[in-house]
Amino acid sequence: MSQTQRRRSAGLSETEARARLKADGANELPRPERRSPLRIVMEVLREPMLVLLLCGGLVYLVLGDLREALILLAFGAMSIVITVVQETRTERVLEALRDLSSPRALVVRDGARRRIPGREVVHGDLLVLGEGDRIPADAALVDTRDLQVDESLLTGESVPVRKQVADEAASVDHRPGGEDQPFVYSGSLVVRGEGMALVEATGPRSEIGKIGLSLRGLQSEPPRLQQQIARLVRLCFLGGAVVSLAAIVLYGVLRGDWLQALLAGIAIGMSMLPEEFGVVLTVFMAMGAWRISQARVLTRRAAAIEVLGSATVLCTDKTGTLTQNQMSVAELRLPDGARMRPAVVGHDDARPEFVELARCGVLASSPEPFDPMEKALHLFAHDAFRDGAALDGERMLVRTYGLRPELLAMTQVWRLAGRADLTVCAKGAPEAIARLCEMNPAEQETMQAAVGAMAKDGLRVLGMAVAACDDASLPPTQQAYVFRFVGLVGLADPLRPAVPAAVRECRAAGIRVVMITGDYPATAVAIANQAGLEVGDVMTGDQVKRADDQELADRVGHVNVFARVLPEQKLRIVQAMKLNGAIVAMTGDGVNDAPSLKAAHIGIAMGGRGTDVAREASSIVLLDDDFGSIVSAIRLGRRIYDNLRKAMAFIFAVHIPIAGLALLPLVFGLPLIFSPVHIAFLELIIDPVCSLVFEAEREERDAMMRPPRRPDTELFSWTLVGWSVLQGSFAFALTAVIFIGALRSGLAADEARTLAFVTLVVCIVALVLVNRSFSASFASAFFRPNPALVWIFAAVALVLATALLWPPASGLFRFGPLHADDLMITLGAGLLVLTMLELLKPLWARRLRF
Repeated sequence: MSQTQRRRSAGLSETEARARLKADGANELPRPERRSPLRIVMEVLREPMLVLLLCGGLVYLVLGDLREALILLAFGAMSIVITVVQETRTERVLEALRDLSSPRALVVRDGARRRIPGREVVHGDLLVLGEGDRIPADAALVDTRDLQVDESLLTGESVPVRKQVADEAASVDHRPGGEDQPFVYSGSLVVRGEGMALVEATGPRSEIGKIGLSLRGLQSEPPRLQQQIARLVRLCFLGGAVVSLAAIVLYGVLRGDWLQALLAGIAIGMSMLPEEFGVVLTVFMAMGAWRISQARVLTRRAAAIEVLGSATVLCTDKTGTLTQNQMSVAELRLPDGARMRPAVVGHDDARPEFVELARCGVLASSPEPFDPMEKALHLFAHDAFRDGAALDGERMLVRTYGLRPELLAMTQVWRLAGRADLTVCAKGAPEAIARLCEMNPAEQETMQAAVGAMAKDGLRVLGMAVAACDDASLPPTQQAYVFRFVGLVGLADPLRPAVPAAVRECRAAGIRVVMITGDYPATAVAIANQAGLEVGDVMTGDQVKRADDQELADRVGHVNVFARVLPEQKLRIVQAMKLNGAIVAMTGDGVNDAPSLKAAHIGIAMGGRGTDVAREASSIVLLDDDFGSIVSAIRLGRRIYDNLRKAMAFIFAVHIPIAGLALLPLVFGLPLIFSPVHIAFLELIIDPVCSLVFEAEREERDAMMRPPRRPDTELFSWTLVGWSVLQGSFAFALTAVIFIGALRSGLAADEARTLAFVTLVVCIVALVLVNRSFSASFASAFFRPNPALVWIFAAVALVLATALLWPPASGLFRFGPLHADDLMITLGAGLLVLTMLELLKPLWARRLRF
């Protein structure tokens, strides 16, 4: 070995690595520009509510009322501080998530293997690559053994490509894609074999880094709910501006006090601007993601929470998703039809042919298996034949022929101790093994009958074959060997215990569960029946391939089991379902699933065993790989959307009495009820605090017993708007009657204002209770469990008592004393609002739930 080769095998030293990391920078994709606190402040200052608060403060300064001005400015400053803290924390969380998403790499440093963060890989590092590893940098291969890499992230081709070391220095002009390249690329995944590679490019200099640089200027589209709410706020702002200007002119002309008119106009503008919508949406999405995470589901995109409740089709893989992905050998079958079931038969007196079949399964697998089936074959051989006959003692791997799309079989050539010839063992799909063994039609028919019988029991079937050759020259392909068929091995992957119940719940919720698998139709049907799927028609991958787009779209509407499906065909199935108008959720774990995960409306990746590409292509990650967690996520998605509608209906309803009471004195020449301070107090403290009740509400009883909502359904339907207007109008009318009645009874303006304000707050509490459930049950207003309800109402009562009883606060709000009989009036008004609206709720209840 030359000095250069020895240096390469020892890798870099830690000193060299640190120096190169400092010189070249971290091995990571270009980061988007992080928003500074100053930039966040500038964005907050553009919010309409804050502009109105600041304008009100300036008007009070002009009037010489320093206290009022400072209070309004304090409200504005509080809003700025809360927003800056929240946004800064969000930036830090995004940075932390980015660091967590960085893959780890196994490198050779100072002659020893070390596992380091992917961002610390540098040019010249020696990477150790194995099955399941995500490659952290662009590198040139120096050693390989049956290495196959999926480069779909870079090329869009989901079929893995074979890699091998170049005999001579390769051209520097190379790109991802193509067979037998001596280069591997950052972001791709090792799906088979192992190797070592010398890093050539990291970070923005890698192929994926170049793509990242070109994407820096792109902005992602905001979630649909965010767009709807922003549009509604803009419309309310424009309407409020028109009404405010009219009120300023009316007040100024009738009363001659233009500064007071300006304050009245600002108060009306604030009362008509539902600024809480944005805050509530942010809180609900953040808390929703947290609640979903408690069900062991990670939400990578907020928009997924919106779409979860509208999913109509759930496409799921079989292996590892519906099943446990813990393969075990369940049956051995010889060419003569003899069978052995390891679970019920001992192995001490097993026929030599069964021993040979088990031995072939081990020798046709990787020595250190990663694949679950290969692990099962190794475990069976060790447990079933403890005398070691299945392993033939010491052995050395000479050559491996990997799986190819045109031949789904792999072959390994071994030099076994005590044997002159090389032993060749192959395993793979039975039809591929039949081709290798050059079976005649009668033999193929017999084998297919055996495969069908095993598949009906839900077994995954592999064929085994052996051959022998001398080591003078090995053929270039595995088809050149003269193979002998030695039998079939059936592997069982038991169904997850929670799957049948989860499937039943999906069906009750109007969600069709579809299995898409690479297994045989008989195996797929057996598992589908166990899971509780509606198995009518079964469509194979060949049929998908032959069907045109329209024919496929027609069939996917009623086929619930797809078998022998290739990755590109999964993508076609998802696209056909979308063409039919279905809202598709797709589960997957492998690199091959990434295109269909990306194409689906909701991509759900398996977090435990899923590949990095699958997780990156998905919008939701199951942390525990449990199919039942999908149903929990859908249930929570429906709950979050329902509760968000309740909160929005409440906020919309509350703004009607606030705006009405702000306009009432101007129209009828009465003393002003609200100044900007009152509006700020109601809309920045009382309303948002009360809205938190809805976030903690449990799901409706029929949440998983009603069909999915349409994805284009507006958050504010006309039914919801009508219900909110009715609630708000009733609260406004009652409060206005109490205010006018108090003035006519001779009550002072400050006392009448106090009575009206407290009445409104009590009515707001009543509206919270009314909107807690869409059902018509009066008892649900009080007895529906919600741990946050008592604490939030206690907080509102404390804040209101402070405003009434603490002299500085009562002076600021211009409140007079509130007597015991006045308090009874306010409580009676709240009870009347609650009772009347609960009696009217059945008229809207059914339409509100959809």
